[in-house]
Amino acid sequence: MDLFLFFLPLLPLLYFLWQINNNRRNQNCYILDYECYMPKDDRKLSTKFCGEIIRRNKQLGLNEYKFLLKAIVSSGIGEETYGPKMVLEGREASPTLTDGLVEMDELFLYSIEKLFTRTGVSASEIDILVVNISMLATVPSLSSRIINRYKMKDDVKVYNLTGMGCSASLISINIVQNIFKTRKNLQALVITSESLSLCWYTGNDKSMILSNCLFRTGGCAMILTNKPSLKDRAMFKLKCLVRTHHGGKDESYSCCMQREDDKGHVGFHLDKNLPKAATRAFIDNLKEIAPKILPMRELFRFTVSLLVRRLRQKCNKAVMTRPLINFKAGVDHFCLHTGGKAVIDAIGQNLGLSEYDVEPARMTLHRFGNTSASSLWYVLAYMEAKKRLKKGDKVFMISFGAGFKCNSCLWEVMKDLEGKNVWEEFIEEYPRKNLNNPFMEKFGWINNEFSESFQLPNDYEIPD
Repeated sequence: MDLFLFFLPLLPLLYFLWQINNNRRNQNCYILDYECYMPKDDRKLSTKFCGEIIRRNKQLGLNEYKFLLKAIVSSGIGEETYGPKMVLEGREASPTLTDGLVEMDELFLYSIEKLFTRTGVSASEIDILVVNISMLATVPSLSSRIINRYKMKDDVKVYNLTGMGCSASLISINIVQNIFKTRKNLQALVITSESLSLCWYTGNDKSMILSNCLFRTGGCAMILTNKPSLKDRAMFKLKCLVRTHHGGKDESYSCCMQREDDKGHVGFHLDKNLPKAATRAFIDNLKEIAPKILPMRELFRFTVSLLVRRLRQKCNKAVMTRPLINFKAGVDHFCLHTGGKAVIDAIGQNLGLSEYDVEPARMTLHRFGNTSASSLWYVLAYMEAKKRLKKGDKVFMISFGAGFKCNSCLWEVMKDLEGKNVWEEFIEEYPRKNLNNPFMEKFGWINNEFSESFQLPNDYEIPD
């Protein structure tokens, strides 16, 4: 009795501590499973077919052709990427709204159906739906289209994102993460993709035709949860997420933009200031996320190295190499945005990564191209297919998008992953040593044909 009276005053404190611990458990964000979209083989854009698409564009002259020739050859994209149906049918000059909806329906049917079947989760159990398709806005929304198709419950919380660009995946996850902090035992379905049908550029502006060389059809569906009871079934646990937005800077805002050219052709403009804007956003994002994901010893080492560098420069007036922070001290795998070969090279160099580290991004770019916001998940699937992801490993994701934005996050692998995904049937063919596109070998001769009809400007130089 005396012992009970002794602990009685402590009961409110114990209950308070139990509540805090219970709330933290319910605020966790897990990926239960994900499914990348694999289009049918008849949607592949081979080198031969890409040549035919270019020749169909009557706006192109020798100047533009040479630009495209060099861009395709050095893009890092192979011959098995996928394009929208209307391009394969030769209707890219006059797409319809139906083309965009068909493109999305194919993704929904493939990815969502497989995901529900494999996880055993039904559409009626989804509490939150987040859809991000940047270049297609419809009424009713695409999220409503999914709700209608799968007859989801009336109180499902819906978020339909457009215009978020290639970094939209992590924005969607951040939305789910924030909701998980306020409500318990939820399941969320996130759909991330891009619609190319209505934005395939048919003009001759160099800053806009480049997007046709890089962007390809793809998408991903994933189920996230904060249910403690599903923790043991989860694949990944979100450790932290950081979003950086430089839309307040005019130069950053205008470097990636959908617009019309002088002749009214709609396309995606990539400005010459894009690398500078991406670098600024990248650095600011790393400054914020590094303290959250790296051990204290690495942060201390980096800080000391910076101080030593400044002291030596002050004394000797000599220019010294800036020390690099070692992200490998807190990260096991790097899931990089496949924005292009130059993007992968730049991120790898700035983070001090090896060829092994950037291999998943390079191979994803080669096999699937830049599938916009869904690219990260094809890279993650490559790591899984190669059976690199083991329980306890940390995976760092980083992506860039129009706005200009840089978003990153860190995942913890919850169990050894088997690798049964979109890469499964051909993973043994990778990594490939030769990633050069054979476009020059097959279509370089068209230069001569163009030369008969077009005169090169005196000041023309083939772009770098």
